[in-house]
Amino acid sequence: MKVSIIGYGEMAKAIAKGLKGNVEFEVIGRNEEKLKKFANDFECDYYLLDGFDITNKIILLAIKPYTLQEVSMRIKGEAKVLISILAGKSVFEIEKYIKSNYYLRAMPNIAAKYQASTTALTGDVEVKELGEKILGYIGDVIWVNNDDEIDMATAIIGSGPAFLSLIASAIEDAGVYTGLKREISNKLTKGLFKSFTSLKENFDTIKNQVMSPKGTTAEGVYSLEEDGIRGKVMKGVIKTYEKSKKI
Repeated sequence: MKVSIIGYGEMAKAIAKGLKGNVEFEVIGRNEEKLKKFANDFECDYYLLDGFDITNKIILLAIKPYTLQEVSMRIKGEAKVLISILAGKSVFEIEKYIKSNYYLRAMPNIAAKYQASTTALTGDVEVKELGEKILGYIGDVIWVNNDDEIDMATAIIGSGPAFLSLIASAIEDAGVYTGLKREISNKLTKGLFKSFTSLKENFDTIKNQVMSPKGTTAEGVYSLEEDGIRGKVMKGVIKTYEKSKKI
């Protein structure tokens, strides 16, 4: 099995890093200098986009959404399977531009480079197992029912690391404000996120286990709720989803 990655941006690099050593792949793009660097970094073959024949290939489309039409005009043939990670571009829309026997749409995140992505996946069930196998090398895969659910997942999986970075940065800064050295506060904050991912209980249960009557956590939770933190986070996710529908 060989995967042809069209695109060489940050997500393409993250996926390539996760796939390296597990799946053979090649990279395709417009800029030869960038292609050479990508190929050198990941020890793979590269090809220029113009005239590239996708016939019977497994294509992983990792380009900017607004370049879809332009890219489609530069390639030829009909793919065996096309896996798109384009935000806001439905399978139906992709079908209009690039021919393939089967289509899958996925939304991984930047943690793919550490093989720790959580990837939402949907599309033709005939190639579900293939998609899960390929994307399983970069982390966990969650099958969702349709394009709209992928857009919803994008707001959590794709954009979520940026949201959590804001929260993590605020926690780190608060530690510095209270007197911790930056390095120590940074390590504690990273440790917090690592510890949190290992907890199996639902979110309310975790909060209730930590939050004791008249305790320090109760004071902090009250302050955050008073400032409307829950609504602000929800609004950020919802606005991201709405934006994904307009791309």
